[in-house]
Amino acid sequence: MTARLARLRGPNNEGLLLAVIVLVVIAMSLASPAFFTAGTFFALVRSSMVPLIFALGVLLVLISGGVDVSFPAIAIFAAYTTVTLFMDGSGGTALVIFAVAMLIGAGLGMLNGVVIARFRLPTLIVTLGTQGIFKGVLIAYIGSAYISAGDLPSAITEASDRHLVDVAGGGYLHFLIVPVVVIVLLVAAMLKWTVFGRSIYAIGGDTEAARRVGIRVVRTQVWLYMLVGALAAFGGVVYVILGKNANPQSLVGTELDIIAAVVLGGASIFGGRGSVGGTVLGVVLVQLINNNLVLVGIPSTWQRAAVGVLLLLGVSIQAFAATRGRSRPVAVQKEVAA
Repeated sequence: MTARLARLRGPNNEGLLLAVIVLVVIAMSLASPAFFTAGTFFALVRSSMVPLIFALGVLLVLISGGVDVSFPAIAIFAAYTTVTLFMDGSGGTALVIFAVAMLIGAGLGMLNGVVIARFRLPTLIVTLGTQGIFKGVLIAYIGSAYISAGDLPSAITEASDRHLVDVAGGGYLHFLIVPVVVIVLLVAAMLKWTVFGRSIYAIGGDTEAARRVGIRVVRTQVWLYMLVGALAAFGGVVYVILGKNANPQSLVGTELDIIAAVVLGGASIFGGRGSVGGTVLGVVLVQLINNNLVLVGIPSTWQRAAVGVLLLLGVSIQAFAATRGRSRPVAVQKEVAA
């Protein structure tokens, strides 16, 4: 029975998190019959797309033993810069816009990676600093004006109105869900089956041990942050397409929700552990809370508090599990000695 419960719970508590999501859905459905509709489901999917892309990048950094808070600044820097490049009607297609933005994002991520890996500086401090640098450069040298739908490149405007499914009452499933799902699957496959993915876990588990077994830690970290920057840029362009505007003041400040979702999904703040499946569930839970608290009579002003409580809860569970794990060998040794 204990083994069966452990399997249902999952290696990163994915089963427990899924059960919580089901309970939240049931509670919200009982509180408001309007919640359990196709329109609400599609709205949840749309609101989760950008956070999910960001969360994948945060997951990779947490597994490697770091913390990145610069990804929103990279996202809007890359997206806004790319939009301004193609505003003159030069005819860039959606694929070209995504490619250019991701190159910019990878370049900014490389800056993070080089500083962190070469100088072995704390990731949180470095990314806090680069977040301010990226946003300052964006507003000072790229632009500070709000770009409305009418001024966006035609490729972005056309992409904004492409839906896979439309339902009565205004609900729709945007076609960008397809590349988002593909990216989720690719990241999961990379972590599970590639040397690069296993190296990320090894570095997060013990950097020095990873270096001793032949993993090129500096190169891996630089490539990791470049990948995270490219993911952030992709998310930034998706954000612009879904919102039909480009605002240089957007996204920065959403770090708490994303990090909370990844931690709730089972990624360890101590590094070396985490899964894509758990991250997806964590994002869904946070978006359920952010978007639907009003339905159960809780003011929207409590959203930040609710997410903060979830983050503390996730970190506390991890700390308790880590403490219990460290105490087990001592107990075994005492039994053997007796």
